[in-house]
Amino acid sequence: MAEPAITVEVLHAGVQRTWCCRVSLPAGSTAMQAVEAAGLLPSLPAEVLAPLRLGIFSRRIEAGHVLRDGDRVEIYRPLALDPMASRRRRAGQG
Repeated sequence: MAEPAITVEVLHAGVQRTWCCRVSLPAGSTAMQAVEAAGLLPSLPAEVLAPLRLGIFSRRIEAGHVLRDGDRVEIYRPLALDPMASRRRRAGQG
């Protein structure tokens, strides 16, 4: 009997380009295994890789999170601006 498989999407929205890849993995696979299977790691900028920030449908997860069929693994880039600093600056201008 064949091992059950799941299909997930792995995506990263960069500044210049968006990468999206659909991969099939064995059931019980982790988010990191999906990212590796997608083959996106070599093309990502260094600031995205260290540390690697992942999520599923906008919720942060760890690399070892076990995936379910239909999940969308998102690779996040670092924030360009601290949200709290931005709010303080806007409050000072108002």
